[in-house]
Amino acid sequence: MPTNTGVQCRERGQAAVETALVLPLLLAAMLALVQVGLLVRDHVLVVHAAREAARAAAVDPTAETATAAAMAATGLDPARLRVDIAGSRGAGSRLRITVRYYPKLEVPLVGQFFPSIALEEALTIRVE
Repeated sequence: MPTNTGVQCRERGQAAVETALVLPLLLAAMLALVQVGLLVRDHVLVVHAAREAARAAAVDPTAETATAAAMAATGLDPARLRVDIAGSRGAGSRLRITVRYYPKLEVPLVGQFFPSIALEEALTIRVE
């Protein structure tokens, strides 16, 4: 009477090989998702920083005030954050606040495959 132990052993070996081939791809996909999540978080913080910079610039339309408000509002790296103000600074005029952030791609193995990007948000406000 023949036994099936040889077939079962080969199938177990095949499953181990398939797992070994697919596992690195799944791990890379999960790390890429983490990196995308970090970029989305940074973009939300850039939008928040732009809003805070615009609020501050509406009252005191100087670049220093807007930059300080943007940095204080978020936990973004100040060395990678840039705030630009364009427009007239007189009462009733419009200012355009642009906040740019150059995020650090932090996830190992995957971060190097993402292009170097700048997250940017611009708002136009009226000076009070």
